[in-house]
Amino acid sequence: MASEKILAAKQLVVNEIKDNMSNAATYVLFDYRGLTDAESKELRRKLRDTGSDYKVYKNTLMARALKDLNVDIDASLVGPSALAFGNDQIAPIKVLSDFAKKHQALVLKVGVVDGVISDKDELQKLASIPSREGLLTMLAGGMIQIAKDLSICLDLYAQQKEEK
Repeated sequence: MASEKILAAKQLVVNEIKDNMSNAATYVLFDYRGLTDAESKELRRKLRDTGSDYKVYKNTLMARALKDLNVDIDASLVGPSALAFGNDQIAPIKVLSDFAKKHQALVLKVGVVDGVISDKDELQKLASIPSREGLLTMLAGGMIQIAKDLSICLDLYAQQKEEK
């Protein structure tokens, strides 16, 4: 049987995993086998630029943390897995998806976005959503177009009233 020191150290890691998962809006499990050290550092830098990060934990410890959080994605804990997490719902997914396009070694497994489990296909759909700034720009453009159309209509109505 494992000593008390080892069990306490493992429990600290499980608590760290649970904290990372519960404080994150999104977390994604991915396979990192085949990434070089430089590629791994590049991925970590890109994730940190968006306020996200990733860590590599033992699958058994992640399974314990997931069990404690009542999240059932144990089937994806096969082979080496890393855990990416962030406070933005889409940012970690976009970074991992874009990185996976350039580096075939990285494979997305499963993610949890706002408590909802998302498979590979769902993660790809989420990765295609524009960034928050892009969505706000689209919204502003739509609102400006409505104001522009309204002003044109009012001008045409005023011209019509002047003719009569």
